[in-house]
Amino acid sequence: MADANAHLNDAPERELTEKEKEELLKKYDKESNTRTDLGKWIWIAFIIGISLTSFHLYTGLRGGYGSLMQGAVHVGSGLALIYILYPISKKADKKVGVPFYDAILALLSLYCCFYIVWNYEYLTSAVIFGFSLHDQLVALGAIALLLEATRRAVGMPIVVIAILALLYGVYGSWSWLGTFAHPGFTWTGMATQLFFTTEAIFGTPIQVSSTFIYLFLFFGVILVRTNIGQFFNDIAFRLTGRYTGGTAKAAVAASGLQGMVTGSSVANTVGSGSFTIPMMKRSGFKPEFAGAAEASASTGGQIMPPIMGAAAFIMAGYVGIPYSELIIYAIIPALLYFMGVFFGIHFEAKRQGIVGVPVSELPKIRSFITRIDMILPLVTIIGLMLIGFTPTFAALWGILAAFVISLFRKDTRPTLLGVLDMMEKGARTAVPVIAACASAGIIVGIVVFTGLGGVLARGIIVLADGQFFLVLFFTMIACIILGMGLPTTANYVVTATVAAPAILMFDVPPIAAHMFVFYFGLAADITPPVCLAAYAGAGIARANPMKTGIIAFKLAIAAFIIPYVFVANPVLLLQDATFMTLMPPLITAIIGMIAISAAIMNYFVAKPKIYERLGLIVGGIMAVYPNSIPISLAGIGILTLIALVQHIRNKRNQTPRTPERTVEA
Repeated sequence: MADANAHLNDAPERELTEKEKEELLKKYDKESNTRTDLGKWIWIAFIIGISLTSFHLYTGLRGGYGSLMQGAVHVGSGLALIYILYPISKKADKKVGVPFYDAILALLSLYCCFYIVWNYEYLTSAVIFGFSLHDQLVALGAIALLLEATRRAVGMPIVVIAILALLYGVYGSWSWLGTFAHPGFTWTGMATQLFFTTEAIFGTPIQVSSTFIYLFLFFGVILVRTNIGQFFNDIAFRLTGRYTGGTAKAAVAASGLQGMVTGSSVANTVGSGSFTIPMMKRSGFKPEFAGAAEASASTGGQIMPPIMGAAAFIMAGYVGIPYSELIIYAIIPALLYFMGVFFGIHFEAKRQGIVGVPVSELPKIRSFITRIDMILPLVTIIGLMLIGFTPTFAALWGILAAFVISLFRKDTRPTLLGVLDMMEKGARTAVPVIAACASAGIIVGIVVFTGLGGVLARGIIVLADGQFFLVLFFTMIACIILGMGLPTTANYVVTATVAAPAILMFDVPPIAAHMFVFYFGLAADITPPVCLAAYAGAGIARANPMKTGIIAFKLAIAAFIIPYVFVANPVLLLQDATFMTLMPPLITAIIGMIAISAAIMNYFVAKPKIYERLGLIVGGIMAVYPNSIPISLAGIGILTLIALVQHIRNKRNQTPRTPERTVEA
């Protein structure tokens, strides 16, 4: 057999430079597409960023100012920073500094939002007695400024959805809308309702963003400063590097650990992929597969407890459970997802004959002991939340622990300017999330004010003829379409508002319905044709983007199976679970995923024949079939038979034939 490890690109593999990473992020991640040269305006951005982080640290310590005022400072400062940092177009980025019109837009953003702070008592009474013309103009201007800022920092998809929602809110009385018709709003009436209440722009997403999401994002910035990413990489390679396909398995483990902190599929793909993808290619994996493995793992990082990206905090608010409970419920689905990716990598490595890395080349255990303090910030946050403290309190102590850890080593010890730089970096990281949450709030507000959520839910049920499986299937399609091109936070808010109500009509636990739409919204990042994480991975691997997206989709097949299983059997989300009720569906889910991954990657015990591949798919689906032990056992029986047949075939092919004796005449 030819040495599969000899499959290397002609060009030497290397890690990306910082400039190459930045260019790749700008290409595939709208949130990273900031101005190249701010000129003297860099000091203005510096001051606003430090002020915004200081505000959140202060209110985290002493308590917030109320949803509307806290949100107004949060959104106003964020929008102003966006107009300074993000150009109106890529062509405009060639100019040095900030053009006058963006300076004006930044000032108007501050004015419109701080108008709430200055007139808070008056505005709370105006909700009842009516708004003035000035109030109405401020609200209309604020919405326009928000949408343009979101277009620059987040992208066009969510802006299009928000504009369609606004048009629906105003022109909803048109008869041709049929069952979707509603009395309709005036532009001014709708704008004031959206901007001066806590049910839309300053609703749950911004309320959560303006309290602890910001603090957790800042916590992530400090963790990066402590080089915890490299620590995660080394742990992953030590644990998995020596096994079949070890480099890819290690990349998955490392990306999963880092992804839960970064909260962005694309950013994590570029950040960790610049190191892991060249290494996977050197070990023998094809470029498309290397990029896909990184993309699928980086996407899964956002469902990995305890951080789970920013969206999980909003989910806790929507579902009405403490975040400390949510991260426990999410453990089993997340582990199943990563097990599915591991199985896919294992079967591909076996098919190509790619072996692991020699133990001598793996990180030494002594190096972990000398860096064990790096996990203290994460342990602090997890521990405090599990014993009942609020996420805000846990985040503040996590920030303090991460900062103290950074002082222990010369290469991570910050100067005063370095501390201020981290504070400004925290604001830069947060502003796309602020814009996404605020714009998603417009969509949520329109859905709530018009009753559209209930109409859509009933429409999905009618389309599915009341069949629960078809309702889940149509909801899945809706989530993937809505999630294409949206950042995680906005993605979840939109899908939870538009798609989740249909599932909830079937007496499904709220946590199961919201996790279902969360998973499939994220799946858009690795589902062709708009699979931004896979495209970013392809950019690093110098591979065909569409092929990379298809392979990422195949590797992450667990993400398309697990949600159906935990909705049909919420015990996997630890709902009313005992050891005896949990183990059977968990074991059958694992076995089913192994079989389906083997069929998709075209390798099980050996390379399967066509009928064996079909049997693996059928047996795998039967194994994960919920709430029916006989069907699951029958599926496992099919898989066992296929494994036995392939094992016998392998033995037969490996047994040397005895030479025939020649008979002398």
